[in-house]
Amino acid sequence: MKQLFWLVAPALSLVACADMTPTQQRALTGTAIGAGGGAVLGAIGGNAGLGAGIGAGAGLLGGLLVDQSRRSQEMAFQQGFAAGRSRTPAFPSR
Repeated sequence: MKQLFWLVAPALSLVACADMTPTQQRALTGTAIGAGGGAVLGAIGGNAGLGAGIGAGAGLLGGLLVDQSRRSQEMAFQQGFAAGRSRTPAFPSR
């Protein structure tokens, strides 16, 4: 039974994340990395649960900041691409 669990659990987690938006993926990744890192640091300090909670919150914020940065980069790229196609400057000079 335990072997079946170790085969099914990763497959279910992959299926559950298949229909997520990039924002949700980055937030989840940040949260997971933050929780893991926080748990390790919290275990060193004597309270792994508190460390995991704080790390998860910090990781969530970090993941959302990365997402905002990526969205800004993508928007700037799309504006430049559209301006290049129409042969007008994306950022007109003064």
